[in-house]
Amino acid sequence: MAAVVGVLALQGSYNEHMAALRRIGAKGVEVRKPEQLLGVDSLIIPGGESTTMAKLANYHNLFPALREFVSAGKPVWGTCAGLIFLANKAVGQKTGGQELVGGLDCTVHRNFFGSQLQSFETELSVPILAEKEGGNHTCRGVFIRAPAILEVGPDVEVLADCPVPTCRPSITTTSGEGVEDEVYSKDRVIVAVRQRNILATAFHPELTSDSRWHRLFLDMDKESQAKALAALSLSASSSEPEVMLKNKPLDIPIFE
Repeated sequence: MAAVVGVLALQGSYNEHMAALRRIGAKGVEVRKPEQLLGVDSLIIPGGESTTMAKLANYHNLFPALREFVSAGKPVWGTCAGLIFLANKAVGQKTGGQELVGGLDCTVHRNFFGSQLQSFETELSVPILAEKEGGNHTCRGVFIRAPAILEVGPDVEVLADCPVPTCRPSITTTSGEGVEDEVYSKDRVIVAVRQRNILATAFHPELTSDSRWHRLFLDMDKESQAKALAALSLSASSSEPEVMLKNKPLDIPIFE
């Protein structure tokens, strides 16, 4: 049975993700309510305006269901605003911040590359993607008012990074004492990662003709289903001796 990919359809580029899934023959369904998550095997959280998406998710009481979905080990992919949603920590947010789903061990800066006017496209080196899905060792990265990943935990695999544009505004964050300190001075920044069942990209693969990121995500879904079947098989086999013992007829005692 083909896997069903849910696409969170509150706001942003969910239509583009649905179209990308259709191009590779995958079944995608739009998700707007918590109960709809029960009918999907994996989930894409698209790019958009992260604060608006968070408000809509709160309105529909989606955050508890989204956290449960992630913690259950089901594949989840966040692009742009979706990356912010999945991060354990976000900086550079609007006053008051926003609620996060979490699960991805990283710190993300909400508008690392600046405003809408600083949006850009560039070629990204993606050797791991090429190894798994074939094709060139580069892909087109479309960055629209994009976030970036400042730090990752030890279990996070970096899939792509890119040079920091010279026109980028200074990145600062407020410390515990209320003093703003410069937190990023490197010449490259992380823009794509994977941690177990979570895939995250700061850019928009759904806005290009390169289907490899969507294929990679579908492969994660297949891995998840294979592990679930293996666990089920192991559980069934481990319970067989007990079942056989219960069904075995009692021997008639023999007295000499």
